[in-house]
Amino acid sequence: MKRVLVTGTAGFIGFHLAKLLLAEGFQVHGYDGMTDYYDVSLKQRRHQMLLQSPGFSATEDLLENYDQLAKVTEEFQPEVIVHLAAQAGVRYSLEDPRSYINSNVVGTFNVMEIAREHKVDHLLMASTSSVYGANEVMPFTEVEKADTPLTIYAATKKANEAMGHSYAHLWNLPTTMFRFFTVYGTWGRPDLALYKFVDAILDDRPIDIYNHGDMYRDFTNVEDLVRGIRLLIDVPPVRPDSADEIEEGDSLSPAAPWRVVNIGNGDKVRLMDFIEAIEEAIGKKAIRNYMPMQMGDVPATWANSDLLQKLTGYRPQTNFKDGIAQFVEWFRDYHGK
Repeated sequence: MKRVLVTGTAGFIGFHLAKLLLAEGFQVHGYDGMTDYYDVSLKQRRHQMLLQSPGFSATEDLLENYDQLAKVTEEFQPEVIVHLAAQAGVRYSLEDPRSYINSNVVGTFNVMEIAREHKVDHLLMASTSSVYGANEVMPFTEVEKADTPLTIYAATKKANEAMGHSYAHLWNLPTTMFRFFTVYGTWGRPDLALYKFVDAILDDRPIDIYNHGDMYRDFTNVEDLVRGIRLLIDVPPVRPDSADEIEEGDSLSPAAPWRVVNIGNGDKVRLMDFIEAIEEAIGKKAIRNYMPMQMGDVPATWANSDLLQKLTGYRPQTNFKDGIAQFVEWFRDYHGK
């Protein structure tokens, strides 16, 4: 039975991953700072649910507290670390960029240090589709350059990829970075578009639609996403003897046991189609407030998920309409609306 340390287990994605790992018989220790970026009671509720499982234990502290993180790791002795904790949110990074440096750069460095010290079998760390930044050739593939991030959030995640590569090279630490694409689903974050839209429509408040609705996103259901992460745990990268061994389309580094993998639905969906699906699931029209493009935002994201499928035999496939209906049902139940 594998022991997995998961950072960010009170968060949206970390909660779902921990739940899946526990269901498969893993021992999971969660590490979460319980920061107040959004309603902490939602985070506490997620942890309470996970704590119903005898296979789950948790520590509440910041990743910046290296001594505590090291103590927890020494006691738990994980074989695998999945690092999901981060200061999230593209738009909030315009307001409080320093929090992103503290959480995403310093915190991630601390996680890499404990992974090195404990010689874990596999370190998996979250990145984001935002690192593709100003790239225009879609669908995005992992072997493209991603050197034009448009926000400090994206820049910190790109830094994490580079930091991870250096540690993989120096210490032969098998490291997989995964890039998420517009994740949505039950127990989601209140700052995400789907949550905000459903909440506003039910309360007869207008919804803000940026770039006048001319936006496309690769909406990925959280349950599909964590299934992809779970399967990637079993395929740690191996340092190749030469670059000639690397197959076309594989992002495996020629200099380290390191690769980056997209986890996306592989389906570019128009924002207005997404909104219409929400209206249909709720049975009510939105009051629409069309707005210009927000600073740092991009008009479209779209994943090529071929590498994920090649490595794991799996690719996300939940239709966004089904996923939205599932979310609306959860939202009404959770909030009693």
